[in-house]
Amino acid sequence: MTDDARFEDGREAPLNLGALDADDLKVISSLAQDAVFPASEMRWHRKGARFALLLNRVRWEDAGKTRHAAERVQSILMFNHVERVSTQGVTKGDADTILSLLQIEFIETDAPSGDILLTLAGDGAIRISVEALEATLKDVTKPYLAPSRKLPEHPA
Repeated sequence: MTDDARFEDGREAPLNLGALDADDLKVISSLAQDAVFPASEMRWHRKGARFALLLNRVRWEDAGKTRHAAERVQSILMFNHVERVSTQGVTKGDADTILSLLQIEFIETDAPSGDILLTLAGDGAIRISVEALEATLKDVTKPYLAPSRKLPEHPA
């Protein structure tokens, strides 16, 4: 005989996702859409061939959003096998410049190599050239109420 489900079994857990191909990255992109971060919260570790961002992402997966205001959570978005990073319209290192992530996509150049393109609001972009696609998105704090208390909207 099986036990009845318990309330604790249904709780939401922090995200810890990986991407090894373009389809996997689309899932991470959808969960990181509308994340905001100060320009000072991105790091390229050349020797380790890693690029990371500390994001304040919308909890799009939040099953309880009908019961409470919109939530955000701090997450690390990290890319491995990084060969080069370039930016457009981004003032690096400026804590007062807040960037908003719209989309992440992988553009294969010479399999398995390619470019990861992070499209930002306001015509900004970050291009990450990688030897191979390997990305992770990991929640590192507890969720908190979004300061606006609303989910971002995208008119059709």
